[in-house]
Amino acid sequence: MTETAPIELFYWPTPNGQKISIMLEELGVPYELRFINIGKGDQFKPEFLAISPNNRIPAITDPDGPDGKPISMFESGAILMYLGDKFGRFYPSETRARTIVHEWLCWQIGGVGPIFGQTHHFFRYADEKIPYAIDRFVNETNRLYRVLNERLETRDFVAGDYSIADMALIGWVRNWANRGVEIEDYPHVKAWHDRMVARPAVDRALAIKAPESLDLVSDQDAKKVLFGQR
Repeated sequence: MTETAPIELFYWPTPNGQKISIMLEELGVPYELRFINIGKGDQFKPEFLAISPNNRIPAITDPDGPDGKPISMFESGAILMYLGDKFGRFYPSETRARTIVHEWLCWQIGGVGPIFGQTHHFFRYADEKIPYAIDRFVNETNRLYRVLNERLETRDFVAGDYSIADMALIGWVRNWANRGVEIEDYPHVKAWHDRMVARPAVDRALAIKAPESLDLVSDQDAKKVLFGQR
């Protein structure tokens, strides 16, 4: 399936936002990127809450949704599955293969994301350094890296073939030094990371930066079109 009207991605350059920009770049479909400055509270504006009631990025609007009618949605996992279904790529249709993708996608959403986020907070940013919290989350982070390392020992990608599960993980798994991880302890994760960032679409998506200032530009200027057909 091809996309004619651009999909609008409500975005900030975080691991969750990067999941969807990677998918759209891999699909090669046109999309518009609308920055939601989470440091300035854009996520609480009524127009964004109408699309993402949990006040979190990412969210999308697709003018060519089911039955040709527009659709909007929030939650990165739901968006990845929707796009995979719509375009028939990176998301297997066979039940057994799809179940494996679901397992590792849910593993990222329920484990890697929340734990790595807490580790990053207590290890790097918390004003008060709490040894118990740091030890707890750094230890659990390393356990998750071990799980991933063992999974990747015998395969190039987490679900076998490259899929939305890999896209969901890469933004979180990189930057390991920020959460007290020695990547040399996890050579299969490092090799997977290098395979991932060598993909042109992943490289393009991870390179997207927020404008230097969103305070000085109009709402229209803050939205730019990125054409995935490159």
